[in-house]
Parts: sequence; structure tokens; C-alpha cells
Amino acid sequence: MDPLVVVLWVAGAATAFCWVASLITKDTSWVDRLWSIVPVVYVWIFAVAATTDGPGADPVRLIVMAVLVTAWGARLTFNFARKGGYTGMEDYRWAILRGRMKPWQFQLFNLFFIVLYQNALLVLITVPAYIAWQNPVPFTGWDAAFAVLFAGFLIGEFVADQQQWAFHQAKRRAGGTLAPGFATTGLFAYSRHPNFFFEQAQWWAVYALGATAAATAGLGVWGGVFNWTIVGAALLTLLFLGSTIFTESITASKYPAYAEYRRTTSMLIPLPRRRHAATRMPA
Repeated sequence: MDPLVVVLWVAGAATAFCWVASLITKDTSWVDRLWSIVPVVYVWIFAVAATTDGPGADPVRLIVMAVLVTAWGARLTFNFARKGGYTGMEDYRWAILRGRMKPWQFQLFNLFFIVLYQNALLVLITVPAYIAWQNPVPFTGWDAAFAVLFAGFLIGEFVADQQQWAFHQAKRRAGGTLAPGFATTGLFAYSRHPNFFFEQAQWWAVYALGATAAATAGLGVWGGVFNWTIVGAALLTLLFLGSTIFTESITASKYPAYAEYRRTTSMLIPLPRRRHAATRMPA
């Protein structure tokens, strides 16, 4: 059976579970709890299919992709668990949106965006592995370079999450108040959301691994380097942009100092902090 069909069946079951569970428990964070798990399952489905394709198949690239995504999933699961994500705690942003919508509006939002769209996105970010399965060419130096990049992005996200965790633990020990109210040191001195940046970058590296397989197979620039699976990484980036803007609107409403942090610090890509010259009054 085509491994993509298997992935779609598993994704369909995960989607149905998330929707039914959200209706029963009145908790819309079930997709969040599966976010770090189902992509690992999907990529391993492609990898296992590659190992059973018979003589002539080269499963090395897909096994590397599966191992990398497993490391991504393990890190994200650990970070989500220590923040209480598996104890029934709902994402605070959904509670805010629920308060801004009529009940029927929020249920439509839950079904079409939280459940359907996000579960579809979890399939789309993994389909570069399907391209790799369709083009079982030998592992190349480009593959190794993108795998190393992925590992670097993974380490970056781990560091950023650890720095954010340490800040919030210090804030909790201080009684819930610690100036300026949000992390601004370490990687957060160069990006307001370095963990978001590294998360997206990892999936662009996954896309690059699939694109390398297609290009090595001779599919050229269009269909190879640039192929239809780019939609997954692109939509993930758009999701993060929208989520970041919404999250920052909440943070800015709580902490007056956030406006200056916004003016001086890059939103996603880590860059040197900007310095603004003092405003001169007209003579």
C-alpha cells in the first residue's frame, strides 16, 4: 500500500479523536497534545515503507529524516509536558478567543481551524518524506548538510525553551512578578521568539531533505528543488506568524515594557538588537 494512504488513515483517526474529545471535555487543546507525536508516526511510516521496497531502494535518507523528527518530537513532548500540557491545561489563547466569540462561532473555529486545519498541517509538514520515498536515491553531501542544519536548529530551540523555562521559574519564585515580565536575555536578546524561529527552521530543513531527493533524481528545479510539498513549511510559517501576532497582542496588553522590546528586538529571526536614537524636539 502507498504509505501516504496509510498516513492519511492515521491522520483521519487523529482528527476524529481531537474533535470528539474537544466536544466531550470542552477542552480544545487535544491537537496540541498530539502535535509532537503524530508527525513522528507519519515520517516513520514513510521510513518503514522505504526499508521494505526491495532491491535498489536506498532508505538511508528516510531513516535519517525519521531519526531527526523523532528527536524533534522527544524535545517538544518533554517541554510541553513540563509546562503541564498533558494534565488537562488548555492553551490560554483558546480561552481568550472563546470569550470573544459566540458559542456557535467558536465551535466552527474549533472544527475548521483547530481540528481540521492543524491536523492537515501536521500531515503537510511531513510529506517531504513522501517525496523522499518516491525518489530513493543515495544519500548525498547536501542531505548531510541539511541534517546538520536541522540538528543545529533543534539545539537552538532546546536552548531557547530552557531559557524561557528558567525565566518563568524565577518569576514564579518571585511571586508571579519579575521585571520586565517576559524573557529578554540570552537568545531572547536577539529574537522575541527564538523558539518559534527554530521550530519553523527545522521543518524547512525537512523540506530541503525531500527536495534534495527529488533534485538528485533528476526532477530539476521545478518539481525537484521546488516541489508541491513546500506548502507544508510555508503554511506552518504563516500559522506561526498569525499565532505570534496574536500572542504578542496579549503580552503587550499586560506589560507596558513590551512596546520598547518590540521596537528594538527582531520578532523571529535572531538579529543584533536595534538601537534607536533619541527623538529630537524641533527648535
